[in-house]
Amino acid sequence: MRKSLTTKATAAIAAAAMLTSMAGCGASEAPASTDTQQPAETTTETAEATTETAEATTEESAPAEEEASDEYDPYQVITDADGNPIDLGGMDIIIRNWWSGDPTEPQNEYEEALKDYRDWIQETYNFTIKEQAISDWGSTPTDFVDYATTGGDENYVFILRDDPAITSAMANGLMYDLATLDCLDFNDVKFQRNLLHKQYSKGDSIYAMFAGFSEARTGVYFNKRILSDAGIDPESLYDMQADGTWTWDKFDELMSKVQQDKDNDGTIDIYGLTLNEGVMTTQAVFSNGGSYIDKDASGKFVYNLESPETLEALEWTVDMFNKYDAEVANPEGAEWDYYKEQFLNGQAAFLVEDEYAGTPGNFLDDMQDEVGFVMFPKGPKMNDYINVWSNNPAAIPACYDADKAWKIAFAWNLYTNPPAAEYVDYNGYLSTARNGKFDERAVDETIQMMTEKGTVAYHGMVPNLNLGQDFVWNIAPGCVVSEQVEAIRDTWKAYVDDANK
Repeated sequence: MRKSLTTKATAAIAAAAMLTSMAGCGASEAPASTDTQQPAETTTETAEATTETAEATTEESAPAEEEASDEYDPYQVITDADGNPIDLGGMDIIIRNWWSGDPTEPQNEYEEALKDYRDWIQETYNFTIKEQAISDWGSTPTDFVDYATTGGDENYVFILRDDPAITSAMANGLMYDLATLDCLDFNDVKFQRNLLHKQYSKGDSIYAMFAGFSEARTGVYFNKRILSDAGIDPESLYDMQADGTWTWDKFDELMSKVQQDKDNDGTIDIYGLTLNEGVMTTQAVFSNGGSYIDKDASGKFVYNLESPETLEALEWTVDMFNKYDAEVANPEGAEWDYYKEQFLNGQAAFLVEDEYAGTPGNFLDDMQDEVGFVMFPKGPKMNDYINVWSNNPAAIPACYDADKAWKIAFAWNLYTNPPAAEYVDYNGYLSTARNGKFDERAVDETIQMMTEKGTVAYHGMVPNLNLGQDFVWNIAPGCVVSEQVEAIRDTWKAYVDDANK
């Protein structure tokens, strides 16, 4: 079962030097990484929200429908031209990542079914497969480049992350073109549910994939006690989300109602909002149909920072910061993530943060007040809510020949299939959320919706573009958006031009 990961917010690995010699193993491209989080030692893997622009995005991102019917039979044997089961010749395949530990015993019926199914495919098709932590989070991009350049006898599927080294690897022929492997059907619902293959595509070629539901990302937490004290029914947020009236204007209206100076001493006691500004800025951009970098039909990157949708979102975001952001109350010398303490202490009614915060073992474990969680409200240019998906791409090194690549992809495809018809729509992220701080409606409505209404982004794939340091960390209370845009315009256009070359 997939795991929800935590990653270090380290600087992007400088991998350009690794790409100067591409002799041994190649045919692909790779992505650039940028982080909207403030500088910190640890943060959840926000992987910089990436998405396509415009209202059409929501339509494109809607997952394909597939009923969990008896027609789905993962135990139906796939045979060769002679009618025999496909034989992978005893291959030992490793899904190479940075987090896997020793396998654990199944904890529920789903995990029992998954173990039985995975045992069966390995016996039936004569191979072994396991997930193994070999690289660490920081070294993963350059480890892939090194291996794909020099080659090896292993049978690897690499689990990667957004990073400029991966975009460069794509461009320099180091990632196998998965679109050429007929054992993979990217119209399958397990690919359409996350669209990562579109993020890592160029023309008709596809260089990375992900299977299954996307992990929920940025939403809005709210303190139910504070809302109730201000005369707001906390359930009304879920109702607005459900009937499509949860908008920027409504969010603004609610923050104005809850923000107050309770003792009339001239100092605000409860702020409307606390947050990591970078997370909200990016989500606001996409919630209005905007983006920082887009991709056209030919697969070329497009500078999109000055689209009307993006600029409107940036202006609105700064306005919200100016009116409601509790950062102005931060003690001198406070850590970058002091916003967490502010929300825990009831100093702010709303928190814009990723879904991870409410899962078991994260900082909202210490929250005493009951919290709710809704999707980020939609902007005036959007007809629906949107979540910016960010998943770990799986890639095959292009140094493998066609036969080896096909066999590895065949095995991975089987390994990532649902283990039975009743699990076609199984979403493990919901099970994790139920054990966290979320109420029932947050899980059944919000988080479910986040895994269905989403898109992918491209700014993390442009080499040298560091979203946080270049731009997003400067979108703060009191800033002038036009000045920040002007300061980075020519630099980002040059990065885009270089990436397209």
